[in-house]
Amino acid sequence: MPHPLQAQDGLHTVQRLIRPDPALPAPPRLFMQTDGDGFVLEPGGFLGTNGYSNYFALGDWQDRCGLDDLTVVLRGSGRVEVAVVLSQPAGAVRLWAGTVDLDADAGWRHRIDGIGPATRRGLLHVEIRALTAVRIDAIDWRTARAPQRQPDLVASITTFGRPEAVQRSVARFRDYLAASPLRGHVRLQVVDNGHDSARPSGVGAGRGVTVIANRNLGGAGGFARGLIEARAAGASHVLFMDDDAAIHMDSIERTWTFLAWATNPDTAVAGAMIDAGKPGILWENGATFDGGCHPIDNGADLRDPDEAAEAIRGGFGANPPHLYGGWWFFAFPVRPVRHLPYPFFVRGDDVSFSLVHDFDIARPPGVVSFQDGFTGKESPLVWYLDLRSHLAHHLSLPNLDSGARTLLRLPVWFFARNLIRLHYETLAAINLAVEDVIDGPMRMAEDADMARRRPQLAALRHAEAWKPSTDPLPQDRIALNPDNPAARWLMKLTANGHLLPFFGRFGNRITLDAADRGAVRRMWGAARITVLSGDGQHYTVAHSKAAAWRQGRRMARNLWRLYRRRADLVAQWRAAYDPLTSQAYWDRALDREGMQPEDMRRSTRIAD
Repeated sequence: MPHPLQAQDGLHTVQRLIRPDPALPAPPRLFMQTDGDGFVLEPGGFLGTNGYSNYFALGDWQDRCGLDDLTVVLRGSGRVEVAVVLSQPAGAVRLWAGTVDLDADAGWRHRIDGIGPATRRGLLHVEIRALTAVRIDAIDWRTARAPQRQPDLVASITTFGRPEAVQRSVARFRDYLAASPLRGHVRLQVVDNGHDSARPSGVGAGRGVTVIANRNLGGAGGFARGLIEARAAGASHVLFMDDDAAIHMDSIERTWTFLAWATNPDTAVAGAMIDAGKPGILWENGATFDGGCHPIDNGADLRDPDEAAEAIRGGFGANPPHLYGGWWFFAFPVRPVRHLPYPFFVRGDDVSFSLVHDFDIARPPGVVSFQDGFTGKESPLVWYLDLRSHLAHHLSLPNLDSGARTLLRLPVWFFARNLIRLHYETLAAINLAVEDVIDGPMRMAEDADMARRRPQLAALRHAEAWKPSTDPLPQDRIALNPDNPAARWLMKLTANGHLLPFFGRFGNRITLDAADRGAVRRMWGAARITVLSGDGQHYTVAHSKAAAWRQGRRMARNLWRLYRRRADLVAQWRAAYDPLTSQAYWDRALDREGMQPEDMRRSTRIAD
């Protein structure tokens, strides 16, 4: 069967140009460096494909796909000076340079010579200087090397209560599929935890899209259902995506292509994530989990070609220990999957899934999701879920067992961070998380839909609840400069004033944007903190020794119980892992056995 990306010259296209998409909050320099108007250049205009989305990651293709043959093809019109550039950590060299008359049909091509050990850290890009009026139609990277497989990829979006956002994603997917050479090799399913597809504004099935009504057991339940259905439909690979994630549709083709050529059949692809509020800045390029979540390349400015190149090279070669991929974009093979997601409801299911399987996780450039940042989503519920999953990972997964000290350090770190920020209601949620973990894994399994815990956590939230900003907000007052080292040390030694008498009277009063709630340094010396959201709401928290003492004593008791019972808890959580990640568990939890066929799969046949 002919390969869908095989060109007329017999070569296979392994990477095509990704152009800016006006539907995404992505700056043009994420794709290219230019002094003109995109891909139409006036005489003297310049275009370089050394942008994050259009570098060719030669070293990664050598390591993971065995690439030893590559040709670059340009199509368009006009006379140009062309340079093919190899970027290495030590600098860049031109592999070829010359003048070319572009042809929209035949195209200009250049075979890359010298691929071998010396290029295993290399990136390739093309630089074009227009000598006449120029239009660039395509810049393709092709190889004579045959693919290892033709993936049958099912993209699975889990959604709850966001029909409009999902409708936009589905419409973009359908438009992409209609023009894509991968039509027939990529399908989409929407796992509808909120049953919003029944509404007029909801997602309609058909034309390459399947909609599945599902019991709401959070993201974990939605992704478990998605994997079950994709596996039943014979998919070779599954791509998990969030309903609030906005991706460039060409990311799907790039993912499919990498999976097709990967020499290791257990290769997975983890998409990077960019905060939509900071569209040029990388939030993470994959992450590691070792005592906590550590985003890779956090803060890298992908508009800078050198920083983008370093972030891409970070994905070459052997992966760092405990690497995982976020489920805003994570594609993986079905065959090696031994465990369905752990029933965390949300938070932590992607970490556990990656770490329990032996995937070779690749992070190709240009595969990136734009979505709301994590800091703006903070609440007592989120902190509860985060700590619960962190502790569960260490108790459940043998490769994370690093002793009692690491286990106890987790709740201490969560507690201290929120004590500094005066978030006492979050401290109560953190204590509840530790207590639930001590009660054992069956408590989580029995409350997989969080029906019992969610109301209790919601009832904790008073001071930390958002309120309309109608009245004048408190004025800032700075008595202790948090940038002064002496003041910071005083605050550290006194638990941010909780050990100082009358601190609530003279401590700082500050106002922060919600996105800056993680900036602990600004909170040293604060006795009152007002947090502003982007939609005209706020909340204010204030220094309270009574609340800090009450939650501190509770945490001390919980830490002692966690220490004393650690060996027993490790045995319980490990013994429960296999049963709670089995299809039998999820069939019962999702009530698949009792659902009627029309409810289980409210869809039409997937279109060819």
